[in-house]
Amino acid sequence: MRFAAIADIHGNALALEAVLADIAAQGITDIVNLGDCFSGPLEAGKTADRLLALNLPTVRGNHDRYLTEFSPEHMQTSDEAAYHDLSPRHLDWLRTLPAELVYRGEAYLCHATPGNDNLYWTETIAADGRVCLKAQAEIEALAEGITQPLILCGHTHLPRIIALSGGRLLVNPGSVGCPAYDDDQPYFHKVENGHPMASYAILEKSADRWTAHFRTVAYDHMAMSELARANGRPEWAAGLAKGRL
Repeated sequence: MRFAAIADIHGNALALEAVLADIAAQGITDIVNLGDCFSGPLEAGKTADRLLALNLPTVRGNHDRYLTEFSPEHMQTSDEAAYHDLSPRHLDWLRTLPAELVYRGEAYLCHATPGNDNLYWTETIAADGRVCLKAQAEIEALAEGITQPLILCGHTHLPRIIALSGGRLLVNPGSVGCPAYDDDQPYFHKVENGHPMASYAILEKSADRWTAHFRTVAYDHMAMSELARANGRPEWAAGLAKGRL
């Protein structure tokens, strides 16, 4: 059993196309999508057209939820930008997405954590803004009751693999389209991958054990950086150009 996991595309259509091409080059046809598909100052509508045509097993991210729960005047800047580039059928598709699902009986999928699409599963934020690996006991507690041997989440944009009790594996494939961002909750912090490439993961089961292979894919990231700058988002432009803010 072998498939790819993508997450956190954030409207980056060029990065998505590069990742899809790389997945195909690996001979993989099965893909799951862990959400946060469109939010950002890039190409939400173009990304939506591509994703809807693919019809991938997809869970709803926090920003996917914001796009359907809030009116534009109450949205964050990135969500509002995406909203105005999406059509009603794109928004209708977002409304159909589940918060969690089980893929082929083997993999539990959610965007961030079970029951909370806005909580980092494997990272904690220190008061001084440092992004640190969460204590194992806290990570395990969030996985309580999940019996599938493979657990997939996104949200932090950081590729990560954590061994859990019972032989389970928790994997974050990283972000397809947004290699760096900042947030002010619970304290101001920056999440930076340190490179501008698109990230995803290949999951493979062999001899009853799951392994994860992380891949990074080069694409014309400067075209997306320049688009973000043209759309008045210099912080997005910096993140897309360098993977740093």
